Amino acid sequence: QVQVVESGGGSVQAGGSLRLSCTASGLSFDDHAMGWFRQAPGKEREGVAAFDRDGGTTYADSVKGRFTLSRDNVKNTLYLQMNGLKPEDTAMYYCAVGSCSLWYQALWPSKYKYWGQGTQVTVSS
Repeated sequence: QVQVVESGGGSVQAGGSLRLSCTASGLSFDDHAMGWFRQAPGKEREGVAAFDRDGGTTYADSVKGRFTLSRDNVKNTLYLQMNGLKPEDTAMYYCAVGSCSLWYQALWPSKYKYWGQGTQVTVSS
């Protein structure tokens, strides 16, 4: 049984930093695409950053230069370091696991099968 669990969310002021973690169990971590997505109230879920199956990294334009994606295959853990946070980054952040191998599809939620329960990130101005 695959389980995906996120942690590390919280409340920060604009300009602050947070580090999200995601642990996946029940699957071979380095054989899958893994990514972070977010959903703000009243908005659709959107891709933030992801590794495709080949290890390529894709970032949403809105977070390039501020967010950094990394992974530890030994610990089966995915990280998202978020610096320079803005109020518009406020959302529920989800970790997801899938089989996407095309970089231009890596931020498509439809390409991911397993999802965590989410962790809230709130950025105040």
